[in-house]
Amino acid sequence: MHERIHSGEKPYQCSYCVMSFSRSQALKRHERTHTGEKPFQCSQCGNSFTLLAHLKSHERTHTGEKPFQCSQCGKSFTRLRTLIRHQGIHKEGRKTFHCSQCGKSFPELWGVKIHERIHSTHRGERPFQCSQCGKRFTQLGNLNLHKIIHSGDKPYHCSQCGKSFIRSCHLKEHEKTHTGEKSFQCSQCGKSFARLWNLKEHERIHTGEKPYHCSHCGKTFSRLRELKSHYISHTLIQGE
Repeated sequence: MHERIHSGEKPYQCSYCVMSFSRSQALKRHERTHTGEKPFQCSQCGNSFTLLAHLKSHERTHTGEKPFQCSQCGKSFTRLRTLIRHQGIHKEGRKTFHCSQCGKSFPELWGVKIHERIHSTHRGERPFQCSQCGKRFTQLGNLNLHKIIHSGDKPYHCSQCGKSFIRSCHLKEHEKTHTGEKSFQCSQCGKSFARLWNLKEHERIHTGEKPYHCSHCGKTFSRLRELKSHYISHTLIQGE
């Protein structure tokens, strides 16, 4: 099993798609994305999951357990990836990782690694297919998120007001409206924000970046809403 790391051998082939794996356990986990099997059930609310790790992560929404603690400020999180994302706040001179194929930038190395799968997927194949509508995806996580559209399931509930959400990240963002938490801090001026995209938008004040281009006149803007407002000026002129 270890030697396959060096040889690249993947003898376990999925009977539903082109994916293959070096371990039989990995194949079994993968095939659940095709069969829809969810053997791990939450004893609190009855929600089921394809992976044990997903169940364990979900159960923390009931227990409130936050086992992942930041060594810099002591703040705790329910998920490891949330901690890793948070730790970027403390990094000075944060590195930017670029995709070698298209140049897209990411604040963390793992982000660019996940993104590069889009380019490396053989002949543009999308091996993960939705059994409901046939739409295909390059990543398993994207397929699982897509499936919720068909089920209508909103498993993440706000303990304050009862509002439900499809994704845990949407719940986390919503909960900040109750707590007033602003966990995303600008490394340039120290200003804090409740949402990551608000921080990214703010940072353009310091960098001067203007990623939104007007297709009519070429003028650039740092915010999408500014571009939308600008478009109105063109439509009014055309209307006249």
